[in-house]
Amino acid sequence: MSGEEEENAAELKIGDEFLKAKCLMNCEVSLILEHKFEQLQQMSDDPRNQVSQVFEKSLQYVKRFSRYKNADAVKQVREYPFSDLDVVQELNLNLNSKFRILSRYQLTEFELCVLGNLCPETVEEAIAMVPSIKAKGRVHDDEVIDKMLNDIAMIKKFD
Repeated sequence: MSGEEEENAAELKIGDEFLKAKCLMNCEVSLILEHKFEQLQQMSDDPRNQVSQVFEKSLQYVKRFSRYKNADAVKQVREYPFSDLDVVQELNLNLNSKFRILSRYQLTEFELCVLGNLCPETVEEAIAMVPSIKAKGRVHDDEVIDKMLNDIAMIKKFD
């Protein structure tokens, strides 16, 4: 992004580093941190000796704000593009599945994670949180956005 151009998340002007970055939803971070915590527990009789306070607080935070509590629900929300992460493979997440709930809507990583973390209930809320989903030239009309939100709500309902 050029120095002259101002960042604006509403228009997806979030900088090249964010547009190219892989984003994780809180529920995905929770799975990874829980797995790491289990590994640390196996390595020591007293896992608190090896876990920093920052790690503990981070795990508590993502658990508290995760919208999906089990691995199956997380898998359904989007496909996992993180095939290079050993932890994802160790958790037996379905890496070959295509077009999960949010990824089928051709969202950017940023949009996908914001919607997956916040789970808006109405089209108006979704557009207020992520205005770029309604941007000119995108195929997301109100009906498509509503379908996406219904898909997300269905997963939460059975989680």
